[in-house]
Order: sequence, then structure tokens, then C-alpha cells
Amino acid sequence: MPEHYTYLLVDFCCIIFPFLFSFHPKINFYKKWRFFWLPCLTTAVIFIVWDILFTKAGIWSFNSRFTIGIYFFRLPLEEYLFFLCIPYACVFTYYCITLFFDLSWYKKAANTVTLILILFLVTTALFHLPQLYTSLTFIFLASFLIFILFRKKAFLPAFYLTFSIILIPFLISNGILTGTGLSDPVVLYNNNFNSGIRILSIPFEDTFYGMLLILMNITGFDYLVNKNLNRSVNIR
Repeated sequence: MPEHYTYLLVDFCCIIFPFLFSFHPKINFYKKWRFFWLPCLTTAVIFIVWDILFTKAGIWSFNSRFTIGIYFFRLPLEEYLFFLCIPYACVFTYYCITLFFDLSWYKKAANTVTLILILFLVTTALFHLPQLYTSLTFIFLASFLIFILFRKKAFLPAFYLTFSIILIPFLISNGILTGTGLSDPVVLYNNNFNSGIRILSIPFEDTFYGMLLILMNITGFDYLVNKNLNRSVNIR
């Protein structure tokens, strides 16, 4: 396979199985698509703007060897698709967890984990203020988690389980994008703007960048699903 299809293939592999299983009769996630697209596209716009600004600032860049060569505002087409494919796979996983498991018993434990995580994020951000990828990612995620706690959202246990499950495919897909198994990375990071800590070839910050992306999508999806459910109950 020509190497310029590498990033496109990563996107494809991330979404193909969740997409196909969306039509499984015991799941029927396709019936929930109307609750997925608005949060997904809204979040994608936020992250794409962030992406464009960071690319322009030289915080990261993209290796044209591994893309098909279609660029918009310095971002390859595959990067735009990334913000559709990854959220789809993750929200699908979240939906399956809520469909088959009752995790409401773990709400207090999830809140405790969230408070510890917020403390860690804020502390780390303060120690790495000059490293913009580290500090901004951690501050944004901490702020959003505070918002979730303030709104007393009940989906945190399912979110944390979802995130734990997707860590393995995350390490594989993001590992490829950051150079694992390749002669060069697909995404190149300027280490002046991050902590320099790597998980294999993956910048430590990527884990929390991904967590924020997934959390925002699940928050929107959960809100729209419950809003529709409450409307149905009121009609009855």
C-alpha cells in the first residue's frame, strides 16, 4: 500500500467496526445518529480551530509523506476526518456500555476520581505553563470536568469505562500517527511546547487531549438523548 494512505487508513480502521456494528439488532446505534452529529460537529469545529492555530504556531505539523495531499488551512483532509471517526467510535462504545451495564452505583467513586484528576491537571498545567500544548490541554480538560461536576452529570462512570476500553486502540492508532512502526511520524510535535514525556512514541498530553475530545462528544450526546427522553415522557 502506498505510504500516503497511512493516515487515511488509520481513520478508516478506527470507524469501520463501530459503524458496521451500529446496525446490529441488539444495538441499533444508527437510530441514535440524530443525537450524535450535532455534538460531534460542534466539537470538531472547536478542535479544528485549535488544530489550525497550533499548526500555524509550529506546535505540531503533518508529514505529507503519509497523507493524500489534500489540505485546508494547513491541515490534511485526514485530520478533519479524525474528528469524526474517533468520536463516532468512542460514542458508539459509550452507548453500548450504557445499553448493557448499569454503572449508576459508581457515581460517587467517579466523582472522587474526577476531583483527583482535576487536581492533577491543574497542578501539572501550572508546572508547564510555557509548554502550551501541556498547559492549555490540561487547563481546558480540568475546566470541562469542573463544569461536569457542577452540573452533576450521571454519565461519568460510563465515560471512564469507555475511556479505559478505548485506551488500547488509542495506543495503537495514535502510536502509528506518532511514529511507532514507521520510518517517520505522521504527526510531528515540537517538544518545546510539550512536557517531553512519551508513552512509546505518543506525547503524554495526547491522552488528555483525546479525553477532552471524547468527553465533549459524550456530554453533548448524553444531553440530547436525555432531552429527547424527557420530552417523550412529558408527551405521555
